[in-house]
Amino acid sequence: MSKQLAISATMAVTIALSMAAQTFAGQVYTREEAIKVALENSSDVKSAEESLKKTQSAVSEGYGNAYPSIDLSAKVTRIFGLDDVKASSDMSDAMKGMAQNPDYGAPSAYDMAAAGGIDGLVSAMKAQGYRWQSSLGITATQILYAGGKVGTGIEIAKTAKLASEITLEKTKNDVRAQVDEAFNTVIFLDSSVAVTEETMELLQNAVDLATQAYQSGLGTELDVVRAQLELDGLKSGIEGLKKTQIVARNGILNIMGLPYDPEVKFTGEFRDPEKTPMPDLSMEGVKKRRKELAQLAAKEEIDTKLVDIEEGSFKPTVVLVGGVEYSNKQNEFYKWDAPNWDKNINKYIALAVTMNLFNGKQTTEKVAQAKSDLRSTQILKDQAERGFRLQIESCLSTLGNARQQIDMKKRSVELAQKNYDLTDAAFKVGRETQINLLTALVSLRKAKLEYFEALKNWNSAYEALLQATGEY
Repeated sequence: MSKQLAISATMAVTIALSMAAQTFAGQVYTREEAIKVALENSSDVKSAEESLKKTQSAVSEGYGNAYPSIDLSAKVTRIFGLDDVKASSDMSDAMKGMAQNPDYGAPSAYDMAAAGGIDGLVSAMKAQGYRWQSSLGITATQILYAGGKVGTGIEIAKTAKLASEITLEKTKNDVRAQVDEAFNTVIFLDSSVAVTEETMELLQNAVDLATQAYQSGLGTELDVVRAQLELDGLKSGIEGLKKTQIVARNGILNIMGLPYDPEVKFTGEFRDPEKTPMPDLSMEGVKKRRKELAQLAAKEEIDTKLVDIEEGSFKPTVVLVGGVEYSNKQNEFYKWDAPNWDKNINKYIALAVTMNLFNGKQTTEKVAQAKSDLRSTQILKDQAERGFRLQIESCLSTLGNARQQIDMKKRSVELAQKNYDLTDAAFKVGRETQINLLTALVSLRKAKLEYFEALKNWNSAYEALLQATGEY
């Protein structure tokens, strides 16, 4: 009897799934295959991967802030309402005229030089009014000191990258958990269908026996009706069960990022409570493994550095700027002077120091806000550490209750199987009624379904414990 029970109670899942594999030639996924496809197609995983790429780029950007910035600028200006600019020689011409006039004495060399200088000055002043003015320059800017903002910004970007890596791993774990939970539901429904179909076969035999007995005059029509009613009830119920089964299977497909398929199948089995090891329950290990705590630790580090950045606004900023610029001024667009290092190319270098002295306490308030954000993160982190212990204890309690239910339901299957075997044997020799046989059969089916439900609940509780301990 116990051997018969073992086959019925522990192999029903295998029977159900092997039946599905025999009757279906389409796509069949194992648990591992479903998880693999889900990780490849999950929109949450893809979003987390894009966030990681963004933070990786932010690290490169942070390093870029430490390097000099080199900019190229070009400008062409057309000024309207100006006459052509011509070189001035009025003063020199006047001096020459005086030299030729006998009423005036010959100008001295000093006078001629002064006149030439004045003409040059006038020409230079007129040159500012050229209609076409162009320039081409290169400027290099190097931040020498910014209150530690550049270095701190790089550190923040690196920490944000680490946080994104943690988020990506946590997202993958969440997808695995979703597939596992959905898979457990499918296994339970597959088992339920198999048990129901097995019961229907036994009921069909009961209907056939009752019909033969009624036709031979050894039974009553009531026996036939009772057996047929039980069989019809299961036939009606199994249709709804199979529809639920299809929906559950496509629930896994949805997590996998695949389209709806009414004929898809999944093959697998529950974790065995007898062979499944317990995860590490030490709080030291839990704190190292829990991704949520690592995320909060990264956020705490970022918030700490954000305080440093805001406080850096109290400090001066030192910038070194240098550049060269070629300028050209002409009456016509098509006329250009050849670049000349001394005449039309400007060279400059500057050291700029800026420091805010007063901005209405904006910097002070920003520092206060950053410190408040940091404290909020620290509070959340402390609360999370306390909550992990409570979560683990709750999961352990649920797991323990689920384990007890398995033992109880297994015992119920044993008793229901024994009751059915004895009732069936007694019925065949005329010592038991058909109604008791039908009742025993229904009780056996119910006991098996409850046993598989207990297995499903234990698996769900175990997976919740894995998540609580960070071992998923």
